[in-house]
Amino acid sequence: MNAPQDTPPSTPQSTAPAAAPQDIRVGVIGVGRMGADHVERLSRRTKGARVSVVSDYLRETAETVAQAAPGARVVDTPEEVIAADDVDAVLIASPGQFHREQVLACIAAGKPVLCEKPLAMNPADAYDLVRAEHESGRASVSLGFMRRFDTGYGELKDALEAGELGTPLLLNCKHRNADVLPGFTNVHMVYDSAVHEIDAISFFLEEPVVSVQTITGRSTEHAPEGLSDPMLLLLRTASGTLVTDELYVSTRSGYEVRTELVGSKGAATIGQETGLVTTQQAGRRWGGTVPADFRPRFAAAYDAEVQAWIAAVADGSLVAPRSATAWDGYVAAAVCEAAEQSLTADGAVEVSLLQRPGPEGARDER
Repeated sequence: MNAPQDTPPSTPQSTAPAAAPQDIRVGVIGVGRMGADHVERLSRRTKGARVSVVSDYLRETAETVAQAAPGARVVDTPEEVIAADDVDAVLIASPGQFHREQVLACIAAGKPVLCEKPLAMNPADAYDLVRAEHESGRASVSLGFMRRFDTGYGELKDALEAGELGTPLLLNCKHRNADVLPGFTNVHMVYDSAVHEIDAISFFLEEPVVSVQTITGRSTEHAPEGLSDPMLLLLRTASGTLVTDELYVSTRSGYEVRTELVGSKGAATIGQETGLVTTQQAGRRWGGTVPADFRPRFAAAYDAEVQAWIAAVADGSLVAPRSATAWDGYVAAAVCEAAEQSLTADGAVEVSLLQRPGPEGARDER
């Protein structure tokens, strides 16, 4: 067919630029230390996103933090954030006791959510969220275990998936803080510190923990009353892989996280610069410095986590690859509960898991 005479074949088609995709509008619930960091992160370092609505128990805090997010407005309640027409996705950084109801509301509203840990305060409540998400028909809950987005963690995960280390035999973890607040107890050690290594088991080994034992010994004179510091957790997975978690949170030096995976073909360690034997005192080490707390140590991981979440929301997948899920949050809660019980038990405590809803459940059932 000949082209119409008024449109010669040589005439190019319109080259008007396509409209730019709209930024994902994020509502942030809870803007204390962690939430304020996320508002700043979303506003300054995350592509394709902007903070549109902010809420906090203290309205004046919300109003102050919202100043870092141009155009953001402040509302009084989490429910208003979740229901807002100008919120496409929700980031929850409120205290853990509120997470269950807030995540349930996000699921009911059909809005993807990134929730800081814990998913809920106990396994039963966490499983309620797993079930609610399953019944909604789509995975939309991401959980803020940011270490999964750390460069070293990613490299070790890649090595495992490529088979470079062979069969995993031992996973040795170390978690050290300079200090903790007064009132920090053995229970806090489990739920605030060990929980990250517990999720690392799910991330690296992709199999359930079947038992956990707590071992305590001589405690440092710097530990708050009621805290056994250091503490050792010994965990066993379904395949028989052993995991050790050394927790020492009153070092008076700084924040360090190290992980060693010993496999049948070799071993790999992350979290310590190659070739350095370190001596620590007041945050110093030969050849470098030790971060004061977790924020500088994992700043890049937090940035990567939030950027991956925004990308997943934008492309419709909703949950980023390698992100912790609602199921991971339930598993962490169940293992933490067993670890808490092991604080006063003689020997190891078995971990009890309900079956995962859906076709994935068969491989998680024991």
